[in-house]
Amino acid sequence: MRIGILTGGGDVPGLNPCIRSITLSADDLGWTVTGFRRGWEGVLAIDPADAASVAANSLSLTREGVRGLDRMGGTILHTSRTDPRTLKAGDQTGRVIATLEALGIDAMVTLGGDGTLRFSAHLAAQGVPIVSIPKTMDNDVYGTDYCIGFSTAVSRSVEAINALRTTVESHERIGIVELFGRRSGETALLAGFLAQVDRTVIAEVPADLDILLPLLAEDKATNPARYAMCVVSEGAAIRGEAGEDQLSRPASERADVGVGHRLGRAISARLGCGVVNQELAYLMRAGEPDAMDRMVGLAFGGLAVQLLARHEHGRMVTLTDGNYSHVPADTLLHGRKTVDVSGLYDGAAYRAKLMRVEGMPMFLY
Repeated sequence: MRIGILTGGGDVPGLNPCIRSITLSADDLGWTVTGFRRGWEGVLAIDPADAASVAANSLSLTREGVRGLDRMGGTILHTSRTDPRTLKAGDQTGRVIATLEALGIDAMVTLGGDGTLRFSAHLAAQGVPIVSIPKTMDNDVYGTDYCIGFSTAVSRSVEAINALRTTVESHERIGIVELFGRRSGETALLAGFLAQVDRTVIAEVPADLDILLPLLAEDKATNPARYAMCVVSEGAAIRGEAGEDQLSRPASERADVGVGHRLGRAISARLGCGVVNQELAYLMRAGEPDAMDRMVGLAFGGLAVQLLARHEHGRMVTLTDGNYSHVPADTLLHGRKTVDVSGLYDGAAYRAKLMRVEGMPMFLY
């Protein structure tokens, strides 16, 4: 059996351990593995009759070739956000399927976020044998409690927030740390809670400056070190604002009007105090994976191959209630995963709250 694998969307730590796990698990069964470069963009760049295009956009993954891969961040297959259904040339689904068939690919394993997983579900509906693996540092894929990359993103954020305290305190300012998280504020919620910042603004609850700013002023005034810290999700809104939706664009193409900067300007204007603005952005997902993302990446990869060996296709691997499992590949299409605001967040105080702990999973969601 010959399986193909690819990574799509933003890179996260844990993808390489997953690629290694898939390769080793497949090799144990005597299968061969082909990795496609740059996600679906690489598949679409292949002309099966042109050996040079095949070589430029794919590679053979072997046991020796993935040695040590579990210690590396990013993805050796590289990535893109290409969705074959939304190209200027029209829907290229048929071309993708024809290319995979011409290359002798019997089944696909796809690692990605919302866009990659949606196209994987689409291919599954067309009869393509496929298993998808959720990854996103926002942890916002509906149908799974955990996505590869989330733990490392939170750990990186906590480290950066606490490191930034030294500068914010030295200048007696208010620190504003903006984290990735367009639709879900879970990363900001947990990072803010674990770093014990003064206030956290999440994507699900608009910030009312008439409430938030006096709270931050009080936090600064009552802190013997004369500073305060605030974390904000990139997808958070400021109540009463109207403007162009920048979040629909790739991060590299957005204007410099992120919510963190807008909040910082309001603080300077209304409170008259200095602000330290910091967008962690790609640093949240840079570098090697932590222990959690190595473990989940290795486990998800092994489970994907086990499902293919049992001829269970059209599935997405998951972590549910602390157990590895799997659901139909199109599960993410039937809901939206966001922070349980009523249970985990105090919108009036802009702080995480723990209404109950008993019976809750390790990662609160």
